[in-house]
Amino acid sequence: MELVLLASVFVVAACGLIYELAAGTLASYLLGDSVLQFSTIIGTYLFAMGVGSWLSRFLDYQLPAHFLRIELLVGGVGGLMPAALFLLSAYAPSPFRWVLYGMVWGVGVLVGLEIPLVMRLLTRQYALKDLVSQVLTFDYLGALVVAIAFPLLLVPYLGLIRTGLLFGLLNTAVAVLALWLYRGQLIHLRAHVAAAAGTAVVLLAAFAGADRITSWAEDRFYADHVIYAATTPYQRIIITQGHAGHDDSVRLFLNGNLQFYAHDEYRYHESLVHPAMAGFGAPRRVLILGGGDGMAAREVLKYPSVESVTEVELDANMTRLFSQQPLLRRLNHDSLLSPKLKVINEDAFQWLQKRLDDPAAEPYDIIVIDFPDPSNFSIGKLYTTSFYALVDRNLSASGYAVVQTTSPLIARKSYWTVAATLEAVGLRIAPYHAHVPSFGEWGFIIAGHRPYHFPETLPEGLRFLSAPTLPLLFDFPPDMSRVPAEPNRLSNQVLVQTFDAEWGQLP
Repeated sequence: MELVLLASVFVVAACGLIYELAAGTLASYLLGDSVLQFSTIIGTYLFAMGVGSWLSRFLDYQLPAHFLRIELLVGGVGGLMPAALFLLSAYAPSPFRWVLYGMVWGVGVLVGLEIPLVMRLLTRQYALKDLVSQVLTFDYLGALVVAIAFPLLLVPYLGLIRTGLLFGLLNTAVAVLALWLYRGQLIHLRAHVAAAAGTAVVLLAAFAGADRITSWAEDRFYADHVIYAATTPYQRIIITQGHAGHDDSVRLFLNGNLQFYAHDEYRYHESLVHPAMAGFGAPRRVLILGGGDGMAAREVLKYPSVESVTEVELDANMTRLFSQQPLLRRLNHDSLLSPKLKVINEDAFQWLQKRLDDPAAEPYDIIVIDFPDPSNFSIGKLYTTSFYALVDRNLSASGYAVVQTTSPLIARKSYWTVAATLEAVGLRIAPYHAHVPSFGEWGFIIAGHRPYHFPETLPEGLRFLSAPTLPLLFDFPPDMSRVPAEPNRLSNQVLVQTFDAEWGQLP
């Protein structure tokens, strides 16, 4: 019996950590700022566990029955939590934050009750020192296994909703095990059997209908029809299409944030790529950091002088999706399948550092930096002096780097913080902006060691840019003109805080 209970400790620890990770991941997807959300979720959860452990002292009689009930509650509430929060975010977003932390608190208290009860159930089999070491060993081992499996196996292959439900079923299985082991000590055996069966049926039904639950929530949240959805170790990828089914009605969302709308994305990507490319003259070697959808690569490949393009995108699911799906391939003109292009699925920061150790590595004529906005610290590191210093060292002496830099109208100080950061590493800048209807007024910055010169010609067939009108993009009206801002450093990440404050002011 004691070995079975110790095995249940392993399962209990694994389940408890899964609920914590799922809540933190959902919060980062739907509320942004992954560091803040994970920190507050973990803090709330651990404190609630402490409260649960303290409350366990008041459970004196019928310990097996208490343990069984707690397992069923943890399995039911924790297992259904991701599905419930996902639906809530779509149908009633206003109370989402309160319900999120309420559920985290409730599950944390219940999980905090579990281990003390198991230890008390095992006191007859082990001396105290052996009991503590055995229980904590299995507890920590369960946490380790789940911590590794969650990002590498569970979320990519099951998704958040099914992962939560699977571990809810495991908690229910522990309750059924306790029901069998202590059947002779339980007063209301039939009631416990019915409760366990009911919990299992609900969780199994939700598991079977997980795809439908996801569709309900996302169709409501995104308005248009969701044609592709995936949860990767790095982000939630959603692609929608208007109900008429036109190619130009496709939208890409990452963690709920719009990345492009096919109807007007050409304005963004032409503005991102062509001023720097045409201003250089005849670039041969081009590096694209981010931009896994292949749209920036599509524009880069319009230059006959380009001999090689290196695409560094962290999420392999993005580059795979946009190089395999026919609809998305039509949008990027099969740019990711070009023989000139090489895809590297690594972290851009680490890849640039590693490349400096290669004596054969040649610098790039153009570096296109197309990362998401600095809404959290993990992305904010890609807007720091440390990162731009790496960019500088991988850029040729006459080369240009170009950075997408959020809206200089809505996030004015954030935009000029990026400008100050580029200048802090010794780069000369040429800021400019363009109107993209899906995003509003959007900003970009060209950086290099030589002054920027306007090109006399641009590639044929562009839909937005032209050589005569290009200089207009470099003119800033008073409400977007430069404001004082300090450089964004890895040690402080002021940009993330500024960005959050400015975008948070929107109604």
